[in-house]
Amino acid sequence: MEKIHYTETFYSLQGEGRWAGVPSVFFRTYGCNFRCKKFGRDRNEVIEGANPEVAEVIQNIKLYPKFEDLPLVKTGCDSYASIYPEFKHFSEVGTPEEITERILKLIPNNKWSMDPVSDDIHLVITGGEPLLAYQQLYPQLIELNRREHGLKNLTFETNGSQELYPEVYEYLHQEFTRFGRDRDRLTFSVSPKLPGSGEKWDNAIRPDIIKSFDDIGMTYLKFVVSTEQDLVDVDRAVAEYREVGFTGPVYLMPVGGVADVYNLNTQQVANMAMQRGYRYSPRLQVDLWRNAWGT
Repeated sequence: MEKIHYTETFYSLQGEGRWAGVPSVFFRTYGCNFRCKKFGRDRNEVIEGANPEVAEVIQNIKLYPKFEDLPLVKTGCDSYASIYPEFKHFSEVGTPEEITERILKLIPNNKWSMDPVSDDIHLVITGGEPLLAYQQLYPQLIELNRREHGLKNLTFETNGSQELYPEVYEYLHQEFTRFGRDRDRLTFSVSPKLPGSGEKWDNAIRPDIIKSFDDIGMTYLKFVVSTEQDLVDVDRAVAEYREVGFTGPVYLMPVGGVADVYNLNTQQVANMAMQRGYRYSPRLQVDLWRNAWGT
């Protein structure tokens, strides 16, 4: 495999977690091992096939000639076009060289470093789930941007269920950790899927994998929550991660891919975070741009 399948590449602000508010390029890969079809729905609901809102989009897919025409959904995964096979024709493929060329056209002055007037722009590899088979090409993609164009800060947004390939782990270890290099410039933003998403616990909560990320980069957990039961699940998951030695921060983030659903949850989730001593994460892409594609 010499090309990466992806659905979006855009320049925006990081909306969530540790780097919220930081100018970032998002490279959204196509494909995911999860569907998260129950986000925002009753966790006891029986759903056959796709999330009902997504199923309706699929049924009427001829109404949407372009990726940008696809509607946002109130429940389920808000990046559904990157995970369901029915939307694969909206995605693109590119070599690391082609992707680098496209990325550089998005950022000011076509370079990652804006010194001395501002911090560096970050590259965020997201999905879907970015740590599927495409990861074998990431060292080449990262190397092009680091060596030739000055990239310094890299984030993987992952569900935490997929291991790094040994050669990818070793590359990242050498680049960001070994010999006292700047470990904090490599971030793993891990959003484990709780039962409220519709995914099974043993598939989604993988402390061994998270610990391996934490060994080479700054790693944090970011849980999407809306109910008290979600909070109980967060406590259980965090306890399992702590048992293997993970010491990173934990964020709670409101459920809601569209503004009216998200706004119903923000204060409640903020209070949950304060009750447990967790951090609160906004979703700036909803606050600022109503979570439109490309934000």
